Amino acid sequence: MSPVQIGILWPGDPSAPAPAPETTRWRRVFEEITARGVLAKPILYVDEAADVIRARLLRMDGVLVWVNPIVDGRDRTILDALLRDVASQGIFVSAHPDVILQMGTKDVLYRTRNMPWGADTRLYSTLDELAEPLLSLLESSGPRVLKQHRGNGGDGVWRVELVHSASPAAAATVRVQHAAAGSRVEELRFGDFVQQLRPYFEGSRCVIDQPFQDRLGDGMIRCYLVGDRVVGFGHQFITALMPPHPGENAPPEAPPRLYHGPAKPEYQPLKLQLESEWIAQMLRLLDLDRASLPMIWDADFLLGPKTATGEDTYVLCEINVSSVFPIPDEAFAPLAEATITRVVAAKRERAS
Repeated sequence: MSPVQIGILWPGDPSAPAPAPETTRWRRVFEEITARGVLAKPILYVDEAADVIRARLLRMDGVLVWVNPIVDGRDRTILDALLRDVASQGIFVSAHPDVILQMGTKDVLYRTRNMPWGADTRLYSTLDELAEPLLSLLESSGPRVLKQHRGNGGDGVWRVELVHSASPAAAATVRVQHAAAGSRVEELRFGDFVQQLRPYFEGSRCVIDQPFQDRLGDGMIRCYLVGDRVVGFGHQFITALMPPHPGENAPPEAPPRLYHGPAKPEYQPLKLQLESEWIAQMLRLLDLDRASLPMIWDADFLLGPKTATGEDTYVLCEINVSSVFPIPDEAFAPLAEATITRVVAAKRERAS
């Protein structure tokens, strides 16, 4: 059998000289793969060179992809079509675009809303579907968080709370806080805010609505997974949707995320629930199998209300699949091992 080759793909200029792996942010990925006797090659991607990239990928046995859903205003439409084509010819692709659409878009929050990690989650397919129930929810249950179907970096994520009711409903005043960097808190008419959401319904897209979690100030726990195995954790204080300090109209700066290995004691209850129950439940609901799980992905949890006995509960706020990086140091070795196992199996099947 010829040497196994794995491509590491991320956005860049494919006409430029290939970067030395040790100079890239994926240095550890290259190191762990090559330490196991497998070739790892950088592949830079841009839509205009899709045909050239396709030819390069067809010379690989597998590819790990790190490309955000939206990059400089561009989405992954061309790239995803390319990856589907490459995968159909027996090249191992992670994450596969079809798996991203099942797991890595915000409607996973709605589809899994009845799981233990769920909340009172709503899905709106049109602007008209959103307007009436949203205002009623703001009146009855307090602030809500709206999320566009597919995005990154806080774009298309808002905290919304009612300031003043009014008749007609469109004249009510809401306080809106966009999670994108540099955004400021605004007070505006409810009807005007609803109209700002119109672009997020174009095509077949939707908007997801969840209750704001009062324990957001305790931070977010990010569980990093290789397939169905938790390989590390991150903890970060998410300030983008926190109310600003008095006299300010922008949230405070967020401190850096802290990374931990999979044995972090305080996260073991969450790890146990994920590995023993929740992943299997999610797969059934999404009609996926364990072999479909990405080589690297993460699930982000906020702390929900404590139980009567004082134990924490967890609310899923996002699953990231398209471009999970950086990752804990402890995640690189299992990522390399699992990827090589899957790529070798795919290569053998293609040769048989």
